Amino acid sequence: MKLQKSALYGAISTGLAGVFIFSSPVQADEWRYVMEEGLTDPQGLYATKFKEEIEENSEHTIEIYPVGTLGESADAMEQAQAGLVQFIDQSPGFTGALIPEAEAFLVPYLQPTDPQAVRTFFKEGKAVKEMFHEIYREHGLELLSIFPEGQQVVTTMKEFRTPADLDGVKIRTMSSPLLLETYKAFGASPIALPWGELIGALKTNMVDGQENPAIWIEAYGLDELTKVMTYTGHAQYTTAVMANSDFYDELSDEDKQLIQDATSAAHDYILDEAVKMDEIGLSKIRESNPEYTIIELSEEERAVFKERAVAVEEAFIDRAGDRGAAIIEQMKADIAAAM
Repeated sequence: MKLQKSALYGAISTGLAGVFIFSSPVQADEWRYVMEEGLTDPQGLYATKFKEEIEENSEHTIEIYPVGTLGESADAMEQAQAGLVQFIDQSPGFTGALIPEAEAFLVPYLQPTDPQAVRTFFKEGKAVKEMFHEIYREHGLELLSIFPEGQQVVTTMKEFRTPADLDGVKIRTMSSPLLLETYKAFGASPIALPWGELIGALKTNMVDGQENPAIWIEAYGLDELTKVMTYTGHAQYTTAVMANSDFYDELSDEDKQLIQDATSAAHDYILDEAVKMDEIGLSKIRESNPEYTIIELSEEERAVFKERAVAVEEAFIDRAGDRGAAIIEQMKADIAAAM
């Protein structure tokens, strides 16, 4: 439940007690960075690299606030837009309600799965590099980086290879309307739940499965709570790093360049590191849970899900309009180029 504004500000000042006083003016050399994950997770590794680059090349310092330290995702975004924090890392699964065009990264089968193609798509693709900046600006955000955290993998209690196999299967998703549309199209019964409720929901059979990269499945023992892990090839878990646009615009040219250089270094770093983490996650699952069933759908099996994904693409365009349609077409061109 979203906090009322007065309650939100009280939570912020309490959460940051001893670090800064809410009524104090923001000091340009003390920047705050909030994210949805822990320090050892992909977002944390990116944030740490970004912090290192800033602090090694300037007098500025950055304080990183991991998941939950400043409230839920909606609270963190409200703080970023209000300028209470300077930087935020948040995935389109959460920002989609605010920025419909960002849900393009949730449309199934619009991103590559081959590691080298993924790197090219996110480093050189026109959609990622050029098309989203103006859109994020409309919401008071300077888009710095969009990067993948690993291929989305579906964990369930029973094996599935067709949409019919998912009939009645309750799949947990983030609160994105497009993710709900995706799993409806895939034949399942999606349920939107906060991340913090997922493990309890799996233990109590409130849900039968979920999607996440292998690194997350291993780190949080989701393989211990399900029986099958399926590579459908439908998406990368994608996230975006943003700055408050007013904060960014008031910076000197030197500081803007500092941030862009740190962004570039962190982006290159995480593109390599995310691939390694994904491989490590899968390897650990195989080692610690050898009885766990791991399936990779064949191209023929994926084709049926790809056909279902057309309806999701249409739903996205209905919501995001002409700009959304243009983004989709450019992403398809970027995939072709990356492959």
